[in-house]
Amino acid sequence: MKVIVLGAGVTGVTSAWFLQQACHDVTLIDRQPGAGLETSFANGGQISVSHAEPWANPGAPMKVLKWLAREDAPLLFRLRPDAQQWLWGLQFLRECTPARTRHNIRQIVNLGLYSRSTLQQLRGQLNLPYDHLTKGILHFYTSQQEFDAAQEPARVMREHGCELDMKTADECVQIEPALAQCRDRIVGGSMTPSDESGDAHAFTQGLARHAQAAGVRFLNNTRIVGLERDGDRLQAVQVADADGVVRRESADAFVLCMGSYSAAFARQLGITLRIYPAKGYSVTLPVIDPAHSYNVSLTDDEYKLVFSRLGDRLRIAGTAELNGYDTALNLVRCEAIVRRTRELFPQMTDGQGARFWTGLRPATPSNVPYIGRSKIGNLFLNTGHGTLGWTHSCGSGRAIADIVSGRVPELDFAFCGLPKTGLEGQLAAA
Repeated sequence: MKVIVLGAGVTGVTSAWFLQQACHDVTLIDRQPGAGLETSFANGGQISVSHAEPWANPGAPMKVLKWLAREDAPLLFRLRPDAQQWLWGLQFLRECTPARTRHNIRQIVNLGLYSRSTLQQLRGQLNLPYDHLTKGILHFYTSQQEFDAAQEPARVMREHGCELDMKTADECVQIEPALAQCRDRIVGGSMTPSDESGDAHAFTQGLARHAQAAGVRFLNNTRIVGLERDGDRLQAVQVADADGVVRRESADAFVLCMGSYSAAFARQLGITLRIYPAKGYSVTLPVIDPAHSYNVSLTDDEYKLVFSRLGDRLRIAGTAELNGYDTALNLVRCEAIVRRTRELFPQMTDGQGARFWTGLRPATPSNVPYIGRSKIGNLFLNTGHGTLGWTHSCGSGRAIADIVSGRVPELDFAFCGLPKTGLEGQLAAA
């Protein structure tokens, strides 16, 4: 079958790879000159199954209200005359109940476990270099209230198979000695020894090279300018190359992996996807003092920052700003990341040599992505992964390749367009 994948971020490239491995004729289309150059370019670097508590949880509404007036808030709603933002926000509030939070944690953990296993298999198969570390992820807390509130989500995650152990402040320092610089601030933590970290951009480009060598056709510097629909099927996309030459690309099936731009694309076909861009920031710093630099990937839960070691670089990323599709750097938010980093690790960095980046993460109100069938018979969805695109990409790509191929994924997940009663129900319905 001829399949076109729309979008060459980490999710699009993994989808293309697994579709090609399933013996489909695959074309991947992206407006950038190469793979992984937008949201996958400089993210936090964590393969974080343990980062499964969604933004929408019972404590979120009060936090969002408190943060509204703070320019450096971890989660900042910039209220706009934008119907999509308001509709997204209303659905976000609906997802904040304890029952919905537990349901969403289950989906996120199940997909994360499956995806991490798939990544490990793929890494062994292809020997992909991407500065990966398998030292786990340590979440640390500098607020007793936040630490206490983390106990119940941790219990739910363990219930669904996430290996997660609560730690004292001293145990946190034993796991990552660099935290000795802020030992007096830490009240406790949690460790997930099976989690990993690595450079998503390097992985995406490496896998793209393997995919191209295996026969995937890449159309880079190519924009989608029109759609051809016949009833409940998408016949073709009209595309324009870098020189403005427009041509038609037809296929038997299409897979939507366009991140934050997926919702606008889907609306042209009468499909509503509750995806809104959550603008995230990162800073990359050189390692100037190895003795005081972290090696274990870390998460600062109070400030919603993640820390990853990528070879001789330190990547710190986080915060979310819901402000439309603007990608301009806000220096206040950039400097807030550096300031917090220097507060925690005063001997690690002086802030010099910082490289800032921002990208639009495709957030759903529940933090659960859209994976599966759409109401257009041959359009499939693999989008809306929010802050966990890197974590969930390999599992999502493998699952969507199964679905396109008419197989039921080996994963208990609420797939779009498939029965949502768990894997046994899916198998019974297949």
